[in-house]
Amino acid sequence: MKKLLLSIAGLFVVGMSFSQAQTTDYNKWQVRLRGVAVIPNPSADIATIGGDVDINTKFIPELDFTYFFTKNIAAELILGTTKHNVKTTGSNLTAIGGASSAEVDLGSVWLLPPTLTAQYHFYPGNIFKPYIGAGVNYTIFYSVDEGNTVKGVDYKNKFGFATQIGTDINITDKFFLNVDAKYIFLKTDVDVDASNLAAGLAIPATVDINPFLVGFGIGYKF
Repeated sequence: MKKLLLSIAGLFVVGMSFSQAQTTDYNKWQVRLRGVAVIPNPSADIATIGGDVDINTKFIPELDFTYFFTKNIAAELILGTTKHNVKTTGSNLTAIGGASSAEVDLGSVWLLPPTLTAQYHFYPGNIFKPYIGAGVNYTIFYSVDEGNTVKGVDYKNKFGFATQIGTDINITDKFFLNVDAKYIFLKTDVDVDASNLAAGLAIPATVDINPFLVGFGIGYKF
């Protein structure tokens, strides 16, 4: 992760150097408002009761800001938050008198995943401006509601790696449409306190969330 951060920082420094050496014939800032489908691709290693995890898809608004160091090289900061319902599937609860393949409701949790990507923009014509990007994500888990089954659920905040592809579609000199897709490689550690079901029962798990984000929106250059 440190190497990745240093690489991105190096790219920004190079971009700033190029920017100072070139004539400014482009807008340095863009802001976009997108509607985004957050589609988790979850899997889990769950101790004690086994099984897997299920995390629901959500649709959210997202705001992002892009700064261009050169006409081609930019950095984008993505801001949004989403609430997901979480449950285990196929868990073995026979030790506490339950089924051998059961679902355990783990309530819900809010995710705040600010993501910073370095982008390269292409200019094949006057209308479409495709781009690719990669960067880092830091996901903060907050407002956990453990639901009615277990006593408590704790999520660890984590760094992740993000990839990105998309295109801007010019409407006027200032306004444009945007289509964007991201995949975030995100893993967290989860500790479930189920001592209300059996004395001392703790269920640690490692959960891969790995959300796929598909967005469409409108932007403004300035």
